[in-house]
Amino acid sequence: MILDIDSQKLIEKAAEKMQGMEEFKPPEWSEYVKTGKDRERTPTQKNWWYIRAASVLRKVYLKQGLGVSKLRKVYGGRKNMGHKPEHKKRASGAILRKILQQLESAGFVKSEKGKGRHITPEGQKFLNNIAKACK
Repeated sequence: MILDIDSQKLIEKAAEKMQGMEEFKPPEWSEYVKTGKDRERTPTQKNWWYIRAASVLRKVYLKQGLGVSKLRKVYGGRKNMGHKPEHKKRASGAILRKILQQLESAGFVKSEKGKGRHITPEGQKFLNNIAKACK
């Protein structure tokens, strides 16, 4: 169901829904922070926190057992080192950790000790409803 829908549309719709929820509030520091070492500037979109939260929820839905470390690899990128060769850098762990905590407080994700984060039936229902609306 989720794989049939364009991921960008799904994430945008989920981010819109998350903006109205009390559990998802960007921290005060979110407007000043870069999303990783590979970035040169802060995000330009006003709702980037909700877009990242929706993207993380989709990633956990597709691949169960993800933690902060694996998500840092997924959202990382290539750092421009000037005239030196580029190197892969990881994304910010604080952002991903806070988003996963918010997803847990909303009941979309649950944590299993030693097995990473797994999506709950409530989280599956949330994404499936958005996918049906996108179709």
